[in-house]
Amino acid sequence: MIERAGQPVATVPIEDIGLLIVDNPAVTYTQAVFTALAESGAVAVLCDGAHLPCALVQPAVGHTTQTERHRAQMGAPKRLGQQLWRELVSGKLRLQGLVLAEATGSDWGLHALSERVRPGDSANLEAQGAQRYFARVFGAGFRRDRQGAPPNNLLNYGYMVLRAAVARALAGAGLLTSLGLHHHNRGNPFCLADDMVEPYRPFVDLKVVELLRAGAIPEAIGRAEKAVLLSVFNEVAPVTGGGRSPILLAIQRGAASLAQAFLTGRAGLVLPEGLPVTEPSDDEDADQGA
Repeated sequence: MIERAGQPVATVPIEDIGLLIVDNPAVTYTQAVFTALAESGAVAVLCDGAHLPCALVQPAVGHTTQTERHRAQMGAPKRLGQQLWRELVSGKLRLQGLVLAEATGSDWGLHALSERVRPGDSANLEAQGAQRYFARVFGAGFRRDRQGAPPNNLLNYGYMVLRAAVARALAGAGLLTSLGLHHHNRGNPFCLADDMVEPYRPFVDLKVVELLRAGAIPEAIGRAEKAVLLSVFNEVAPVTGGGRSPILLAIQRGAASLAQAFLTGRAGLVLPEGLPVTEPSDDEDADQGA
C-alpha cells in the first residue's frame, strides 16, 4: 500500500513485484514491506542522493534445495567455471555486435570476435570488444567511466538495476551471489551477479541509444529516462534453445540454467540470442493462424 499526500492510496499485489525501486529520501516504510517482499522473492533497490542504486534488500532463503546447490557451486571444477565464463563473454560480444549493427550499420567484427572466445577468455577478448564497442556506439569522445560525463549516468542506472534483477534471480535459484565465476573481489557480495549480468548489458545500451536519438543527455536522470531504462525488463528477445522470452523471465531462466550446470557439471546456459523483437498483435496472430 502506497500513501502519498493529497493523492488516493495505491495498492499493488505483492506477488506482482519483482523489483521495488525507491528513489526519494522522504520515503518511510513499515517493517512488513521488507518481510513481505522477501517472502515473495522480490528485491528492494534503494537509491542514493545521486539517484543511483546503492543497496539491495534480498531474501535470505532462495530455494528449497539451497544447501545442495551451494555445495555444488562451491565444488564446481575450475574447468566448468571457465566454460561458463566463455559462454557469458561470447554472448555479450554477440549482443554488442548486434547493437553496433543497429546503431551504425556494422558490427565492426564483434560477431567474429565472439566466435573466438576460449574457456576463461584467456585472450581477454571481452576487453578488446569493449575498445571497439563503446566509442562507436556513443561517439568517438566517449569513455566508459562510472564517474564520467553523460551518458555514463544513464548506463550506471540501467546496469545497476539490471544487476539487482540478476542478483534476485540467482538467489531464487539457490546460488551464492558472492561466489563468482570470473569476478572475485573479496569486498563484493555480488560477484556472480556481475558475471551473469554481462550478456544483458547490451539491452541497456540499446535503451541509452534510444534516449540519445531522442536528444536526451541529462545531467540528472529524470522520471522519463528511468521509465525508458526500466522498460528493458518488458522487452521480449530470442533465447537459447529457440523461442522468445521477456528479459526479466530470461534472467530467471539463465540463473536456473546456471544452477543446473553446477549440479550436472555440464556447461550450457540459457542466454539471450538477439535484440528485442516486436511481439505480433492479436490481429497478426489471427492472420498467421488463418
